[in-house]
Amino acid sequence: MFSVHGTGIGGGIVIGRARVLESRRFDVARYHVPAAALQAEIDRLDAALRTVKVELRSLSSHLPDDAPSEARALIDVHAMILDDPMLCDAAREQIGEHGWNAEWAVASQADGLAHQFDEFEDPYLRERGRDVQQVADRVLKVLSGTAGQPLGAGEPSIFVAADIAPGDMLALKSALGFAIDQGGTTSHTAILARSMNVPAVVGLDCARDLILDNEWLILDGDNGLVIVAPDETVLAEYQQKQVASRLDRERLKGLIHVPSRTLDGHLIELHANIELPEEAEQAREAGASGIGLFRSEFLFLGRRSLPGEDEQYESYRAAVLAMRGRPVTIRTLDVGADKALDPGDVASITNPALGRRAIRYCLSEPEMFLTQLRAILRASAHGPVRLLIPMLVHGHEIDQALRLIAQARERLRERRQPFDDRMPVGGMIEVPAAALSVGLFLRRLDFLSIGTNDLIQYTLAIDRADHAVAPLYDPFHPAVLRLISMTIRAGHRAGKPVAVCGELAGDHTATRLLLGMGLSEFSMHSASLLLVKREILLADVGRLKGRVSRLLNSDDPAKVQAAMQRLRAEPMGARASAASADPVASEASGAG
Repeated sequence: MFSVHGTGIGGGIVIGRARVLESRRFDVARYHVPAAALQAEIDRLDAALRTVKVELRSLSSHLPDDAPSEARALIDVHAMILDDPMLCDAAREQIGEHGWNAEWAVASQADGLAHQFDEFEDPYLRERGRDVQQVADRVLKVLSGTAGQPLGAGEPSIFVAADIAPGDMLALKSALGFAIDQGGTTSHTAILARSMNVPAVVGLDCARDLILDNEWLILDGDNGLVIVAPDETVLAEYQQKQVASRLDRERLKGLIHVPSRTLDGHLIELHANIELPEEAEQAREAGASGIGLFRSEFLFLGRRSLPGEDEQYESYRAAVLAMRGRPVTIRTLDVGADKALDPGDVASITNPALGRRAIRYCLSEPEMFLTQLRAILRASAHGPVRLLIPMLVHGHEIDQALRLIAQARERLRERRQPFDDRMPVGGMIEVPAAALSVGLFLRRLDFLSIGTNDLIQYTLAIDRADHAVAPLYDPFHPAVLRLISMTIRAGHRAGKPVAVCGELAGDHTATRLLLGMGLSEFSMHSASLLLVKREILLADVGRLKGRVSRLLNSDDPAKVQAAMQRLRAEPMGARASAASADPVASEASGAG
């Protein structure tokens, strides 16, 4: 018996036999094609591309009515990559100009593009390189004649793989769970596993090499744990946990329509983070009171031409309409778009995390920025929209952005196109300098949103995607907690809303801590909403504030961790004990 640890995507505990899938990538031979046969080789590549397009269209058209809302969107993303000139045209050039065989042309171009995505700081953008690789793998299977072979069938199993493309995941009807070596919380594998409500653990690194086909596995999707060949004692323990977890999840569904209010009456906003417009409906159905972070990068990636105003407007409008009157916070482009359009430039950047990204890039490309601003403003005519500017550090960045927003408004007035003239404009606090000079932002902006993922990395100088230093990544480091707390307090003094939209907001073990800091707006993946809501229903903010204040006075990480454990374990009083037994009934009786 042994265990493998990764990143839990949720879904609870499953126990079953392992089904180890073939490696995602196989060796690709490289050889020169005779000059007289080059056009035939290009034709062979084009035929393979057409075949994969047909496969993806078929997958999309045959999705069942109860398929996750993200499924079709993720398949469409892969279909779009097939039309990307940076992959397909470049592969044709490799054949026509250099005489390489089609397999090598596709594989080498995909590897190059994926490497460029690896240079991005944003984990969501980093994961898009895997989408390119997955599409290339489909093409390579057609070229090699191995396409169409099923990944797995038969009895329900826990599928173990280096990676799984979204289309292949949907084909695995017998999946009890997924144990994946690659990817993180923002990978399409993770997004789809959450929406399918199938337990999954990603980022395992070596599970496919260590686990044998047909071995018994325990997969804990909540805690990111895979236990291989468990003994009878461990198996019995997890069978009990599995039953308890299943009952707990059923009970949680009863909280969807329960107001998110603490024991002492504080109403807390629970918003969702989304990456695609199609995810807005799922967020609403999960009980989100709004969208706290709509990443707009999906519109800009993997293309040589920028998306036009109308294309962006339609995407933003779709999310706004799906939320049916609940607010939607749209973040402006958070990537150096020159990298996405010309990946070759990335190699010349020494440290992309400290370079011209997000608002720095947008201000250097005002026409592109104005196009996005007009599209967001137009979407505000269909429901409440908030505009969020990322990576702000300097006052002049805010002033320049506000001037461009004013220009975008004026242009729409000239066109007589409707928009909300009072659309709130906010900024992200992602850099220690921004948190330490937060007053500068509060005087100019309508609201703030703390991006804890970047704030932690910049504060601790740690890239959590780098396995060599990942153990040092500590969301509860005293310096990080003080920066978050001072930002929330400053917002209260200024009468401006402050949200947390990083992963810390979706960590239910941190809910009491954030409530004690005074946070009243959380934004997270919709899969985490109900767990966090339950913590809120059982919390007494008045009691928590004093305990959290004392916790923040410590500069010793070990003492902070110990205080955190006490904070999570401490009951909130008699009413909390009753609510913990049945938070739905307790809340209903309290409301009556």
